[in-house]
Amino acid sequence: MIDSPDPKQRQLDTVRENAADGHLTTAQGVLVDDTENALTVGDRGPTLLEDFQAREKITHFDHERIPERVVHARGAGAYGYFEPYDDRLAEHTAAKFLTTPGRRTPVFVRFSTVAGSRGSADTVRDIRGFATKFYTEEGNYDLVGNNAPVFFIQDGIKFPDFVHAVKPEPHNEIPQAASAHDTLWDFVSLQPETLHAIMWAMSDRALPRSYRMMQGFGVHTFRLVNDAGKGVFVKFHWTPKLGVHSLLWDECQKVAGNDPDFHRRDLWDAIAAGDFPEWELGVQLVAEEDEFDFPFDLLDATKIIPEELAPVLPVGRMVLDRNPDNFFAETEQVAFHTANLVPGIDFTNDPLLQFRNFSYLDTQLIRLGGPNFAHLPVNRPVAPTNSNQRDGYSQHAIHRGATAYHPNTVGGGCPAIAGEGVYRHYTEKVEGQKIRRRSPSFADHYSQARLFWQSMSAAEADHIVAAFSFELGKVAADSGIRERTVAELAKVSRCLAERVANRLGLPAPEGSEAFAENSLAPSSALSQTAYVPDTIATRRIAILAADGVDAVGLARVADALRERGAVTEVLSIRHGGVITGRDGEEVTVDRGIATMASVLYDAVLVPGGAESVDQLACDGQTAHFVTEAFKHLKTIGAFGDGRRLLQIAGVGSHLADDETDDGVVTDDGVISCAADDSDIPAEFAEQFAAALARHRAWDRTVDAVPA
Repeated sequence: MIDSPDPKQRQLDTVRENAADGHLTTAQGVLVDDTENALTVGDRGPTLLEDFQAREKITHFDHERIPERVVHARGAGAYGYFEPYDDRLAEHTAAKFLTTPGRRTPVFVRFSTVAGSRGSADTVRDIRGFATKFYTEEGNYDLVGNNAPVFFIQDGIKFPDFVHAVKPEPHNEIPQAASAHDTLWDFVSLQPETLHAIMWAMSDRALPRSYRMMQGFGVHTFRLVNDAGKGVFVKFHWTPKLGVHSLLWDECQKVAGNDPDFHRRDLWDAIAAGDFPEWELGVQLVAEEDEFDFPFDLLDATKIIPEELAPVLPVGRMVLDRNPDNFFAETEQVAFHTANLVPGIDFTNDPLLQFRNFSYLDTQLIRLGGPNFAHLPVNRPVAPTNSNQRDGYSQHAIHRGATAYHPNTVGGGCPAIAGEGVYRHYTEKVEGQKIRRRSPSFADHYSQARLFWQSMSAAEADHIVAAFSFELGKVAADSGIRERTVAELAKVSRCLAERVANRLGLPAPEGSEAFAENSLAPSSALSQTAYVPDTIATRRIAILAADGVDAVGLARVADALRERGAVTEVLSIRHGGVITGRDGEEVTVDRGIATMASVLYDAVLVPGGAESVDQLACDGQTAHFVTEAFKHLKTIGAFGDGRRLLQIAGVGSHLADDETDDGVVTDDGVISCAADDSDIPAEFAEQFAAALARHRAWDRTVDAVPA
């Protein structure tokens, strides 16, 4: 280093030199020998507040972004209510909102991506946040979860490292809201504890069709505590009424260009239309005496409890029925905190959860300008508040009286200590030496990643291989990161590793799978194919039409689909207005084909009418619309002359009359001549709806996709 005459410059040069090749220290210059594990009481005990190194690390991380959230910056929210089915949980918890039949507890839910900024697109490959604030009569309870049941790291001290790795690289702030870059995969290749969550992130779960069609999980093992103080371990699950469905990766990239607000708009439009999203809350319960009966540790946030070992018990439903009035005041300013608890729910010593209990509050202090963020309307509890907290930034309350302390006599002893209905922490014996060490019971990083892989359908497995290949293909070829990652995948599954290696042009990895002693049987609940209800409610169908369309047939089929809850839109070459049916009827045009794209719809319908089809066939964008929908395995329907447009687009030309195959639904061409609703129109609509309810035509082969 060249000495500078400026003392401040010399100091900056020293910082740069230490950052480049020195030893890791705290901000105070204290050398650090372990930044992998927080200080705990024994292997499985609670994290200690005196761990100044970990607190400094997480505090600095919490305050890195102003004013948006460091993670989960891009989100959408809505209000609604939760109601339990019955009192089946009363023997396990004192939480009245979970055990009082007929009680509707108001909620606010915020869905979000993790890695991107507020301005990023909705459809990036990412885990989604699923955070629910229950405004209970006993106080606010926050269930701060994700749409994956596992996390990437086991100890909260590693959270800054993981997020720094997945965020845009600091030297050029690239790429935005994407994990396909060197630093993330460098981290993954060196931290095998990430592998289970990475499998979820590389699966279709990371590409939801809609917030309304994705599951939510509490991630951690919590405790329910009853009135007698007895505890039971619990994991929380949200399951959507509409099923669990995803986009394809090619769709995601195109949707990001056509409508970067795709998920936000979908949620808003559904609620505005009265199609209120609904989820079922389920719980997995494990008795305290059974804590060590599993081949994994219940305190490990990188693990699930397979439903075959602990079934999910349905306990209630949540409905979202009101959009916010102001995005900033509500969706942006809502403040969640894992330590917002009510009587009947408590923590465990999960080392990641212990850190979240510190980090969330710390984050809100900087992001919302001080300690009074609970005064904001979206955060204000419905339960009355009465504390000795005073002053601070953004103090909204006007406090009366001379006392702000306890105990007191000047204020008549008020506010007084409560005797009933109070929050009491679960009583648990804790002992052990102060150590900085991961519990040996957390050491298995491969068996559950393999469990997830083995539980996938063939199509889902193909998508995981493609995702790993795409992501690692974006990594510098000469960095060694690809080889290290594939070597880690080989410990999960040789088949997976070999398929990814082949796509990357790498030799088959050496080594063997590392899961035998903790091998678990495949779990059907991990595949999205387990959550495909027979419904087309809220599915969006593009109807392609022009002047001369068979308006009678169009109306009959569209009405039948809308009766089943679908949303239909007429797209034409003309932008807006009306087109004229072949018998002079007027058909309202909802949108111009040029302003939309097939990726914004779930299915495509082409009605009959020779003149209409002739005009559509002359428009290259229309043929592309149909071809692209077919490529993305979507349901495509045509009747009458509409079949000709499919043939021009190279779709369905192999089908015989009255045949349904690979999600392509056609008729014999006489739909407009039907005398009543019991004839061909009803049959066609029924077949079309049945194909659409499957979400995708997964059996459609690549060979059938037009070039």
